[in-house]
Amino acid sequence: MFTLPETRFDFGGDEYIYAEISRDMSEESNFKALAITSELRRRQIPGILDICPSNSSYLIRFDPEVIPAANLLDYLKEIDMTKSNPAALNLEVRIVEIPIWYDDPITREYSRRFQERNIIKENISNFELVMKLNGFKEKEAFIEAHSRSPYLISMMGFIPGTAWEYPLGLRKDQIIQTPKYASPRTDTPGRAVGLGGAFTVIYPLSAPGSYQLIGMAAVPVFDQSGKLEDLRDSFFLARPGDIWKHRPVEEREYKQILSQVEAGTYRYRMKYVDFSPEEYFAKREAYIKQVMEDFKYAADQGWRLADTGSGYGQKGVLSSGGAAFGSR
Repeated sequence: MFTLPETRFDFGGDEYIYAEISRDMSEESNFKALAITSELRRRQIPGILDICPSNSSYLIRFDPEVIPAANLLDYLKEIDMTKSNPAALNLEVRIVEIPIWYDDPITREYSRRFQERNIIKENISNFELVMKLNGFKEKEAFIEAHSRSPYLISMMGFIPGTAWEYPLGLRKDQIIQTPKYASPRTDTPGRAVGLGGAFTVIYPLSAPGSYQLIGMAAVPVFDQSGKLEDLRDSFFLARPGDIWKHRPVEEREYKQILSQVEAGTYRYRMKYVDFSPEEYFAKREAYIKQVMEDFKYAADQGWRLADTGSGYGQKGVLSSGGAAFGSR
C-alpha cells in the first residue's frame, strides 16, 4: 500500500485557499488532488466559485460572503482526511483516443524556424533531438515508445485548453523526457504535440511555446465552432483525470480525419471507466493493460475512421458502431 503526504493549507487573500499536497509532482499526490477536487464538485458547496487541481496541489476560489473561510477550510480538511485513504481515491475517468501524425513536415518546419532558440543549435528537428536525447536510433521505436502507454491529464492551464499529460504504468527510466527550448518560440501551430520534461502537451491553438515539437494531433483539443458533437457542452476536450491514448497515424489518415473535423462529422473515441489508484500502484503496468483492454480490442477489430451511428455507449461499454463513446 502506498502512503499519501499530509496537505498544507494557505490563504491567498480573502477569496482563495491553496492546498499543497507535496512540493514535488508525484502520481500519488496528483491522484489525491484529483479525488479531492472531484468530491468538491460533487458536493456543490454554496460559495465555491472555482476549483483548480494541479499536479500536486489545488486552488479553491470562494465567496467569503456566502461561506466563511474557516468553514470552507473545515470542509477541505474533512475531505482531505477521507481522501488520505488510498482506497478512497477511486475516480470515474474518460479514456480518449488522440490520433497523431509523428515527425510531420509542419513541426519540422517550426523546428527549423526557431532552431537558434533551442538548447542545441544542430540542424535537426525537435523530433530528432528528443530521439537523440533519449537514446533512440530508429524513428519507429521512438513512436512506439511514446504512443504505447496511456497518459493521465494531471492538470490544465497556460493557454485555455492546454492539458498536461503524464505517462502511466512506466518506470522512471522508461519515461521519455527532454529539456524545453532555451528561449521560447514566438509561435507554435495549433494542435502541435510537444514534450517538456516528462510531460506531453497538445497546443490548443497558435501561441508561443517552449516544448519540443514531435508531431501534430489530427483532432482539436479546443473548439469554439460548435460543429463537433463531442465539444458542444465545452470548448475544451480535456478534463483533469482523463486518460488520453495516442494513436500514430500516417499522412493519409491524418488528412482524412482533418476533413471529418472540418465537416463536423468526426466523433472522438471515448470510454468511461472506473479507475482505482490503489490497484494501479499495486499492479502498475498490468493494471493499465486491464483498463485499456476494451480500447485494444476495438482497435484490433478495426475502428472505422468515423462513426455516425446513433447513440452513445453507456459507461464502460463500447457503442455499436465499433467506436468507444461515453455518455455525459
